[in-house]
Formats: sequence, C-alpha cells, structure tokens
Amino acid sequence: MKHAISTIVVAGALAIAAPVSAQDRESDGELSEGLGLLGEGARMILDELMEEMRPMLEEARPYFEDEVLPFLNRMGELMDDVTSYELPERLPNGDIIIRRSPDAPPFEPDGGEVEL
Repeated sequence: MKHAISTIVVAGALAIAAPVSAQDRESDGELSEGLGLLGEGARMILDELMEEMRPMLEEARPYFEDEVLPFLNRMGELMDDVTSYELPERLPNGDIIIRRSPDAPPFEPDGGEVEL
C-alpha cells in the first residue's frame, strides 16, 4: 500500500512538473518535446495505476465513510485551527496527546463543556 501511494505521488509530481518546466524553456524545442513526452508518460502511468487501484479504493470507501470521516469531523469540532497545535506525541503507556502550541492565540471555547 505504501509503495502504491509513493508511486502515485511520484507519477503525479512528474505529470505536473513536466509541462511547467517545458513552458519555461520553450525556446529549446528538443527539451520541450522531451519533457512533454515525459509528462505524457507519467500521465499514462498514473492513469493505469488509478485503474488498478480503483477496486481497492471502492472496497475501502465504507471504512472511510463509517470510521475516518466521523473521526475527522469530531476532531474538527474540538480543534479550532490545526496550525495552533503541535504534532501528536505518543506517551510510553500508548496514549496519544496533541498539545496546543505555545505561540497559538488564546483558545475561546464556543460555550460547550470541555471533556477531560
């Protein structure tokens, strides 16, 4: 799974970077053509990879809808702005804590009780 995601990221980066780079150096026709072909190849790889991954993504959809989405929605309710918090930290007992950054603006709850 990690390998597939890495491949998607690399192919996507190549597909995006090639046309931009080609536009920057349009005076050099050969380089432009080569980068255009590279971008086209990266797009073809990405299309094929997405086609192969489609069944797996469809299989995982219920998990994301039933588990991940509600979790993210609840986190959004509890956290005012993600950039106001530090990276999560795992404690020796397995608990995970997310500390508020010291330079974050003061927290103003919306009137709800804070659950500890």
